[in-house]
Amino acid sequence: MNKILRLLSSGSGAATRSGDFGLALARAGFGLSIAIGHGYSKIFHDGIGPSQEMIKSVKGMGFPAPTLFAWLAALTEFAGGFLLAAGLLTRPVAFALVFNMAVAAFVAHKDAPFWSGSGPNKEFALLYLVGFAIFLFTGGGRYSMDALMRRRRDRLEEPA
Repeated sequence: MNKILRLLSSGSGAATRSGDFGLALARAGFGLSIAIGHGYSKIFHDGIGPSQEMIKSVKGMGFPAPTLFAWLAALTEFAGGFLLAAGLLTRPVAFALVFNMAVAAFVAHKDAPFWSGSGPNKEFALLYLVGFAIFLFTGGGRYSMDALMRRRRDRLEEPA
């Protein structure tokens, strides 16, 4: 009964197998969603590479070398999303994705409302930003490629 009450009232956080499973599920959901739902269309629309509209938008935000920055944003969402889903280089990728979403929310959509029934808004960029920030602070968890590589490295470094 105590375990049930603990589970219902607070749980043990991410320092448990079920908590790490939750991180893996969230990583996969956020990572695949940004990669397939957003990054893919920025790279593969009419050919390969960011659209002229995206490059023009990046230029309008004041970034130098707008073509380069459009590519970086698109690749961060596409490749970074898949890396996050796998839990590979989780913290650096999460940092890049947080930066991307901060630019989207506070620069690209600076005049847009938080949410709206239709049209541009900050809601999705901020939701993604919060999700990616979680992985910036927690890392990938026990069920990630990062953890697998760390365990393998630790085994190789053990004295015989």
